[in-house]
Amino acid sequence: METRALRDGVPRHDFAPVRWGHLRSASPADPYRARGKPRGPASCPDCRAVFARGRWTWLEPPPEAKAVLCPACHRVRDQHPAGFLVMSGPRLGALHDELTNQLRNEERRENAEHPLERIMGLTQDPGEWVVTTTDAHLARRLGEAVHRAHQGALTVQYNAEQRQVRVRWES
Repeated sequence: METRALRDGVPRHDFAPVRWGHLRSASPADPYRARGKPRGPASCPDCRAVFARGRWTWLEPPPEAKAVLCPACHRVRDQHPAGFLVMSGPRLGALHDELTNQLRNEERRENAEHPLERIMGLTQDPGEWVVTTTDAHLARRLGEAVHRAHQGALTVQYNAEQRQVRVRWES
């Protein structure tokens, strides 16, 4: 990797730190993001979320709402998660109920404000759990919540090309 020196003589690598939102917008187009906004009100036939005033929300669908599959339900149908949270370590078994409740509560909090952020699945093996999500930000938030509550080691890796995040928490 090539390095260059700054004016003060401190070497720097050929990359700059990027904030989370900026990294996401610089990547290729998300195939699950709508190409355009639906004209008029729309309602997802699967989850009943409503597209109104430029965003998906949990409103009562108006009678004239068209049926439009929301991006989250599209991801669920295709089994194509945007986020993965992998939890491992010897304390998983002892924390089973607490971790399960914590994940569901965090999802509920986020989903109340952002209908497209959902847990797609939770696979629990004795030494490792894998949580898949419809949104990269939710996977990161779940990992951070578990890390705040139970310490351990947390790593976050974002793949801009695949538009996915992999979060790993080890107890």
